[in-house]
Amino acid sequence: MNRRNFVAALICSAALWPRLAQAQQPERIRRVGVLSSTAENNPEAQAMMGALDEALGKLGWIAGRNLSVERRWGAGDPRRIEAFAKELVSLRPDMIVGYTTPTVAALFKETDTIPIVFVAVSDPIGSGFIADYAHPGGHITGFTTNEPSMVGKWAALIKEIAPGTSRFA
Repeated sequence: MNRRNFVAALICSAALWPRLAQAQQPERIRRVGVLSSTAENNPEAQAMMGALDEALGKLGWIAGRNLSVERRWGAGDPRRIEAFAKELVSLRPDMIVGYTTPTVAALFKETDTIPIVFVAVSDPIGSGFIADYAHPGGHITGFTTNEPSMVGKWAALIKEIAPGTSRFA
């Protein structure tokens, strides 16, 4: 090997080392907490967890590879929900998903820094979780099951479906 080839090889390898070292770095594992107010064996909750896992997988977040998911089940017990909210917050996840108003209330009480995504919260504005639907503000956002301004639309829809209806609850 002549000196030119040796120097060229040395320069190329020196230029590639940082990239090779960077490529060998393990991918950071993101941590997500999930708190549900239901029991673990609840079919609806299991379907929701499956949908969450599937959606995250489509985005490239795979449990065991680059994602760690801590799930807690309140089983309708307010004390369990509060205890699990404290536990999840103490784990310092990157994000917490709260399913139903009681779980989000417990999480909201425990942290004002960890992002919270809520699901199936009936009145996030009235509960004080968000400022308004367009601009939730703070560290919390999500999906509501009932938006108060929709009540008039529901009434109109019911009247259209069943024109003889005079009362509904």
